[in-house]
Amino acid sequence: MATREPPPSTEAPLTFAVLVFPGFPMMAFSSVIEPLRAANILARRECYRWIIVGADPGTVEASNGVVIQPGFPAADAPRVDRIVVCSGGDADHVVADAAMGWIRRSLRNGAHIGAVADAAFFLARAGLLDGHACTLHWTSQAAFTEAFPDIELRRDLYVIDRRRFTSAGGVGSLDMMLEIITRDCGAEIAAGVAEWFVHSPLRSSVDRKLMPLRLRTGVQNELVLSAIAVMEDAVEERLAMAELATRLGVSPDKLERNFRAELGVSPNGYYRRLRLKRAADLLAHSSLAVRDVALACGFASMSSFARAFREEHGHAPKATRRH
Repeated sequence: MATREPPPSTEAPLTFAVLVFPGFPMMAFSSVIEPLRAANILARRECYRWIIVGADPGTVEASNGVVIQPGFPAADAPRVDRIVVCSGGDADHVVADAAMGWIRRSLRNGAHIGAVADAAFFLARAGLLDGHACTLHWTSQAAFTEAFPDIELRRDLYVIDRRRFTSAGGVGSLDMMLEIITRDCGAEIAAGVAEWFVHSPLRSSVDRKLMPLRLRTGVQNELVLSAIAVMEDAVEERLAMAELATRLGVSPDKLERNFRAELGVSPNGYYRRLRLKRAADLLAHSSLAVRDVALACGFASMSSFARAFREEHGHAPKATRRH
């Protein structure tokens, strides 16, 4: 029996542009484009088109060393429906006037603008995330909050807020694209794309909030996960472990047992390590003075901060500076 072809669609395909900067993460880049290709195949029609845009003319090297040739420099890029900015770990310092001019023109023409990994920095500095919620890679969240305290930062794998969409990179970009495909083409096509990539879509907001923590820490114990989430929100205030246990509705002894069983370290030891990791992230990704970084991570004195930092990282705080 012959299979009937679907009737031709009268809807024009949506065009995505991926704007790449040197050092862009290949996983996030592929997680944006490949779902579009799969959606076209599964829908048996051209739902999407895509182009690659470079901030400047010439080739662009990814973080893994792969070199690509964008189809357009930003100065010559055509009108598109959606732009996804894909940049590496130095997105907080990227300057690209031609690219920003093209993005602003596209916004005026009704385009949706997105960012993966750390590229939210690039949009935020230009004021393009004002009044919108967003997310970005977890290693840069502390620096982003310090730089843009008025922008709502959510610790999700992805956030879609009206005509802005952002992801934390990696697997979060794929989940974000599945949600976009669901809105554009329906849940059936999106489910097919998820199956194509052997990926289980994260359907609930609770899952999207917990998954980045599970991925980063490898922790499965729900009590320990909840404790770490509270710790991450209380880096500056130097939370006492007895108070943490009270917030979680358990005894300090139970909290201690669960941490040692899951991670082999006390809650206080983990919290100290977390604060020192946050300090290293702020030193690498922000322009805060070392003393301000110490205060932002719950250290009352520079001497105690410097000593603890050296014990944890093997060098002085100033050695972490990238600029």
